[in-house]
Amino acid sequence: MRIGFWEIILVIVLAMVLFGHSKFPNIMKNLAEGINIFKKEIKEDDKKKPAEKPATDKKPETKPVVAKKKPAAKKTVKKPAAKKAPAVKKK
Repeated sequence: MRIGFWEIILVIVLAMVLFGHSKFPNIMKNLAEGINIFKKEIKEDDKKKPAEKPATDKKPETKPVVAKKKPAAKKTVKKPAAKKAPAVKKK
């Protein structure tokens, strides 16, 4: 769907009603300045791109990751402590 002639006229009339006829030229002037600055920055950015190092299709060299095996942990079984016989008192 394209914007037609009548839609543009309607937007302009609504803008004039909302902002008043005295502020409308200033708004349009600021809008035009913003667009011109944007275009200028785009052109400067395009000039800088060729100066940069061109991207290559080569992937950076990486070393394969090898998982190191950890030594198996020794299983130790604790022996229960020997029960001591109760002390007998001598008379």
